[in-house]
Amino acid sequence: MEGRRAFIFQPLFFLLFLFSVVESQKKLSALQPCKNLAFYFHDILYNGQNAANATSAIVGAPAWANLTTPAAFMHFGDVVVFDDPITLDNNLHSKPVGRAQGFYLYDKKEVYTAWLGFTFVFNSTEIKGTINFLGADPLMNKTRDISVVGGTGDFFMTRGIATLMTDAYEGDVYFRLRVDIKLYECY
Repeated sequence: MEGRRAFIFQPLFFLLFLFSVVESQKKLSALQPCKNLAFYFHDILYNGQNAANATSAIVGAPAWANLTTPAAFMHFGDVVVFDDPITLDNNLHSKPVGRAQGFYLYDKKEVYTAWLGFTFVFNSTEIKGTINFLGADPLMNKTRDISVVGGTGDFFMTRGIATLMTDAYEGDVYFRLRVDIKLYECY
């Protein structure tokens, strides 16, 4: 009887051990990104005089502000929509590889910070599909991380982290962000 129990439990323990080793290997490999990307997007805020070049506009503002200049108190309450070109380098006049489309809203009175929701839309021969981003953007930090929450096409159901860095800033009218993307789920 004892021999029979040992005969049954030994393969069971072996399978359990094998399963735990395989699962731990999956967890270790999941810590490495499956894809790394870097892009720049260029935002030109409409200021009442630059309609031909503007790629973003204030669409909502507090009662004390207007839609052509950012609000006082760290732009608190402004809601901005954008359709910005995405380039592979930091030159605004480089050929765009896609568009960054979405919105940001300034959500604190004490310090510059925004909340972002946007999509990179790609439609070139090299890259097709979208990558979706969400998260808080504490603008005064040198680097900020936001979530990659999904995508389509070449980025179907992807997830990861995007690190934002302000690469250039010209008053309230123009800024350029470098976006380093690390994808951890690639299909």
